[in-house]
Order: sequence, then structure tokens, then C-alpha cells
Amino acid sequence: MAVVTELQKIGMGLMGFGMFFLLFGVLLYFDSVLLAFGNVLFLSGLMLIVGVRRTAQFFFQRHKFRGSFFFLGGVALVLCRWPIIGILVESYGFVLLFRSFFPMALSFVLSAVNIPFLNAMLPSSSSMV
Repeated sequence: MAVVTELQKIGMGLMGFGMFFLLFGVLLYFDSVLLAFGNVLFLSGLMLIVGVRRTAQFFFQRHKFRGSFFFLGGVALVLCRWPIIGILVESYGFVLLFRSFFPMALSFVLSAVNIPFLNAMLPSSSSMV
């Protein structure tokens, strides 16, 4: 069983507050201060959970360069008070960064919960186990 350190607990709290501020910033018509605060909290929480070296290795892999560029560029645009364009660019970068993860997450959700209309629309895939 993995041991969760105190820094990782703080990182989880920072990521939670970051996601709250991001959601609240979007709900309040793209408030740039809340979005910037949420981005800073989310990224700092990620660094505390995973570690600075592993976070840098994830973002600066050669095949993930375009996604990292758009994601971090979107964060920079939000910090420069262009919230709508920044969130759009950041979302595109997020999709590029995690596009290999989406099919695995979808197959996990479909195997965990039997959703008839989704199972009929999507081709059946092998089990994750």
C-alpha cells in the first residue's frame, strides 16, 4: 500500500481548491482572477503530488510538446487577462496531452457501469484486466 506524505496531502488540497476556483471562474462568466488563481493552485498542487521532476518530465516529452505548449500557453493567456481565449487554448492543450488516456477511461467507465445506449453506440472492447 502506498504511503501518502504530508506534501501530497497538501497537493491534493491545492488541486481541489484549484478545480473549485476554475469551475467558479467559468460559472461567473470567465472571471480572469478566479481562473488565474485556479490555474496556479492546480499546477502547484500537481507539482506537490507528483513531484517537480516528474511533472517537468510529463510536460516536456517530445511527443507531448504541442499539447504542453497549448496548455501552458492557455494558462499564460489566462494570467494575461484573456480568459475566454486562454481557457479555449488550455482545453485544446488538455485534450492533446491526455488523448491517449481518454479511450482507457471510457472503457473503464463502460465496464464499471452498464449503460445500454452507450454500449450500443460504441464498439465492444476487451476488458482492462
